[in-house]
Amino acid sequence: MTKAYERLQKCYEAFRAKIDFQPKVALVLGSGLGDYADSIAVEAVLDYHEIPGFPVSTVSGHKGRFVFGYVGAVPVVVMQGRVHYYEGYAMEDVVLPARLMKLMGAEILFLTNAAGGVNFDFSAGDFMMITDQIASLVPSPLIGPNEERLGLRFPDMSQIYNRGLCQIIREAAASLEIPLKEGVYIQLSGPNFESASEVRMCRILGGDAVGMSTACEAVAANHMGMKVCGISCISNLACGMTDQPLSHMEVQETADRVAPLFKSLITESIIRMGKED
Repeated sequence: MTKAYERLQKCYEAFRAKIDFQPKVALVLGSGLGDYADSIAVEAVLDYHEIPGFPVSTVSGHKGRFVFGYVGAVPVVVMQGRVHYYEGYAMEDVVLPARLMKLMGAEILFLTNAAGGVNFDFSAGDFMMITDQIASLVPSPLIGPNEERLGLRFPDMSQIYNRGLCQIIREAAASLEIPLKEGVYIQLSGPNFESASEVRMCRILGGDAVGMSTACEAVAANHMGMKVCGISCISNLACGMTDQPLSHMEVQETADRVAPLFKSLITESIIRMGKED
């Protein structure tokens, strides 16, 4: 047993000692969505501090807890506050929550984030369903000894974002008449925003949106056999695309402005996912 797996098991045992609940969908909340969990039919709450060895977010506004409950009839675990690589955590720590939610019983990982638009066809406030990603610019969470109980040493990544789930999100957006972009998400380390030249690099590489999370979580979840989907809120156009300097305040303001629509899209998507076998 690797040290990483042993630690994961201890986190799982702490969860089982406190919570009797099996989710189907694991939802990670990005900027502007922190209070989404308060709107579901809550069954239980588990603070990260109650889990020995669990990483705790240092970002302002992140509550740092798991919320268990129902979206419609679908059992979910909602992660209020993720940890980031830029906070100084090892990548093993960053993806531990996703791995733990899989052990809890979740079959689907639904990732959300606020991201900078790299595509000139995007505008602040757009929603982009993630169809693929580029994670090569941050360390892989799979580096180091492989734990066979989690997944294969060399896992396939040809369909990180499950096509069936992507179609469900498309149909949900259409039913709500919410415009939905699609594209490739690139994860950089942060915490600094990208330079204009780095944004051009992302565009040349084929990226449509850039952020500081998500892709590593998707790799770890895919490694464990979870179905993964994701939506980015385009909070701003990236550096060099406008004359406006970038700020976290701008990101938060945009995320807060479109949060009601984002929440509706998430709810409708999860309800539809619950009807799938």
